[in-house]
Amino acid sequence: MDNHRIYKMSVASVYRHYVAKVEKKGRSRNELDEAIRWLTGHDQAGLEAVLEQGTDLETFFAQAPAMNPARAAITGTICGVKIQDLPPGTMREIRYLDKLVDEIAKGRPMAKVLRG
Repeated sequence: MDNHRIYKMSVASVYRHYVAKVEKKGRSRNELDEAIRWLTGHDQAGLEAVLEQGTDLETFFAQAPAMNPARAAITGTICGVKIQDLPPGTMREIRYLDKLVDEIAKGRPMAKVLRG
């Protein structure tokens, strides 16, 4: 799948997969939402509106209220690519979120997931 098609996927379409992943590992949707809010600066109502409206990933990250500067501390490999090696932009933001979801699903404490 090319990047343009990924960018145009709705947040809601990937969110349900994220929920399934974390819940399968005994974590909660609330923890997932907390990580998304931490990353993007959305409040819960704003996140729910994005999910309801079918906002695409590119727009979601471009219009996020306040991308957390601490996200630069998120490192590691997702899909065989080191996050820190990706150029700044939508794909890096998507991979930051993917990494947060992976960490939640692996049982990492939320304080560490949120780089606290």
